[in-house]
Amino acid sequence: MKRSNGKTRDLVARRVGLFTESVIREMTRLASVHGAINMAQGFPDFPTPSALKAAASRAVRLDYNQYEITWGSRELRDAIAEKEGRFNGIKATGEDNVTVTCGATEAMVATMLALTDSNDEVIVPEPFYECYIPSAIISGARVRHVQLRGPGFQFDEEELKRAFSRKPKAIVINTPNNPTGRVFSRSELKLLADLCADNGVLAITDEIYEQIVYDGGRHASLATIGDMADSTVTISGASKTYSVTGWRIGYTVAEKKLTDAIRKVHDFLTVCAPSPLQKAALAGYSMDDSYYARLTKSYTRKRDYLMKSLEGLGFDCLKPQGAYYILADFSGVWKGDDVSFADHLVKKGGVATVPASSFFATSGLGRKKVRFAFPKQDRTLKEAVERMRKKIA
Repeated sequence: MKRSNGKTRDLVARRVGLFTESVIREMTRLASVHGAINMAQGFPDFPTPSALKAAASRAVRLDYNQYEITWGSRELRDAIAEKEGRFNGIKATGEDNVTVTCGATEAMVATMLALTDSNDEVIVPEPFYECYIPSAIISGARVRHVQLRGPGFQFDEEELKRAFSRKPKAIVINTPNNPTGRVFSRSELKLLADLCADNGVLAITDEIYEQIVYDGGRHASLATIGDMADSTVTISGASKTYSVTGWRIGYTVAEKKLTDAIRKVHDFLTVCAPSPLQKAALAGYSMDDSYYARLTKSYTRKRDYLMKSLEGLGFDCLKPQGAYYILADFSGVWKGDDVSFADHLVKKGGVATVPASSFFATSGLGRKKVRFAFPKQDRTLKEAVERMRKKIA
């Protein structure tokens, strides 16, 4: 606070008061303070593939230390375009359609700033990953929520139609979904595509978990449904697929006019993603299909072990179809709400989780659930289960 002409003046922007600090990162800090196993923040505690580490080391030794082209090195953008075509069926070129960003979070912020104006309405289904709301608020947009309903977290078609009837500017879709683990089917995406086309709505899709899909399921990109190629911004990155969440290599893929706008904003947000790590990311996008098969097999084993263990402790869990989180109902083991349970578990049980109410805007939702992240070594998962067994069973 300072005085201006005798009046007290708040020097903090009002928009900052419209969203909270990251609950996920706060739980990580609490895990550090209390010596807890961090199952709150979704990062692996096992090594990244050796090919990526070698490529990163080589890039530093060869002095790739200066600014890269603002929207990403040409070879990385070309590799991303090729990968999007090979895995997702998205037709793109590195020159016209790909922007490399400092992680998928910056990609979301840059997209919102570039493509929404003050008071534009953006639909964000709940539960949602926590960065979507601040991204919209920072850009000046107004958020409207639709709920993923029932135990399976599915769209209600009539609720969606009502939301689209208000002529929003955009909708944010996250598949595979964090925190629910839902992988939206092509029929669900077709419904969204039709509504977007009928109402002139932009789709912003977060597909960062695209390679982590279970039980023979397939990830589908909304940009490939109907006529959505020209009105979809696809966001993804290297973080989750290659276990390099700290490298901050994300990207957007979009029609040229949209890409040009995103590149302008990205330039003045971060200039460019880390140059040597752009070189290293190329090693990831050069992986053959056997890598992705091993990735899925490993995460399937971790998911199944943690699901079985949590259910044995009295939790009621939704089996994830993708991503690497389990949303667990603790009603059978704790009488309080999600915040009190997460606080108890991190301080007394030695395990950090995320209270699920932080993924909802509607008051009262998520109050009996927490989210567990399982991108951990097998021994880490076993130790976490043993710690919880001593405090819960």
